[in-house]
Amino acid sequence: MMKTTLVAAAGLFACTAFAQSPAGYPADYQKVIDAAKKEGKLVVYGATDSKAAQPLIRDFNALYPGITVEYNDMNSTEVYNRFISEMAAGGNTADVMWSSAMDLQMRLASDGYALKYKSVEASKIPGWAVWDDQAYGTTFEPAAIVYNKRLVDAKEVPQTHADFVKLIQQPKFKDKVTTYDIEKSGVGFMFMSQDAKEYPKFLELENAFGEAKVRVQSSTGTMMERISSGENLIGYNVLGSYALVRAKTDPSIGVQLPKDYTLVMSRVMFINKGAKNVNAAKLWLDYTLSHRGQTIIANESKLFAIRADVTGETTSSDLVKQIGQDKIKPVPVHPILLQFLGPQKRMAFLKQWKETAGKK
Repeated sequence: MMKTTLVAAAGLFACTAFAQSPAGYPADYQKVIDAAKKEGKLVVYGATDSKAAQPLIRDFNALYPGITVEYNDMNSTEVYNRFISEMAAGGNTADVMWSSAMDLQMRLASDGYALKYKSVEASKIPGWAVWDDQAYGTTFEPAAIVYNKRLVDAKEVPQTHADFVKLIQQPKFKDKVTTYDIEKSGVGFMFMSQDAKEYPKFLELENAFGEAKVRVQSSTGTMMERISSGENLIGYNVLGSYALVRAKTDPSIGVQLPKDYTLVMSRVMFINKGAKNVNAAKLWLDYTLSHRGQTIIANESKLFAIRADVTGETTSSDLVKQIGQDKIKPVPVHPILLQFLGPQKRMAFLKQWKETAGKK
């Protein structure tokens, strides 16, 4: 269900001078700040949980008082569908799109919906995370195996994708395995289609899901609730950022990052080419990619900062050290992701999934 969060600039800022350009920014950046102040509003459609987005919104308001941020929290498929339908109808829609469904974001950007804007922070993020000064990766989040620590023995925890395939074929795991519903979850489809490219024995994985009678869900939260309760024993391709946060407070949740390869997703952000509040949107994009914004992402939002120069609880640097640079498989912010989104390719992929993993 969609949730809408309105965050207004705090009243105590009303009489203070508006923010100045951040240190190191071009001198003419003040024009963008002043124009954003006149706009006074920013509308974001995001597939990031409101709880994770709130620290960024609060700090953005502290830095740029006077701009009201309207944050609309939806699942990744809803973000795409709502934007497309509103654009088609010619009505009001988002200034900024921010979603974990990288392929759907790239479809929108490559179809001409994204503003070409070179962020002043673009040089501080990896080259694979920027496309044509239009689409920007903002996080560095692993796809994880999540399991119930009470009911899955430490010796059983799969270390690789092959281990996972072998494990879930055991009778104990029948009806006890979960993953995303790839028809309803944009990020779930994207992860699974990337697995099809990276894992040579992908068909064996699909067949193993079928034997286990996998239970599919449209959200990360539902999967973790069912793993925590024991209704499911293990989950596949769960967003590691959310899972690792949950594991810190839930003794039932265990998280394993596959050692043969770990897919890494980056939430893609772009500015709507037709944005009503285009200057406020530029501020938000630059802020999210800035050292200050990325430090919030690492330490409060817990979404894994993409910048290598950021320290904190969840950073790309720490993840690379943990898994190894050669085992990290970042999903690129690039139109190459669209290869599975063509109607024929998507239908064929879903058909195979239903005939193998989806068999009951």
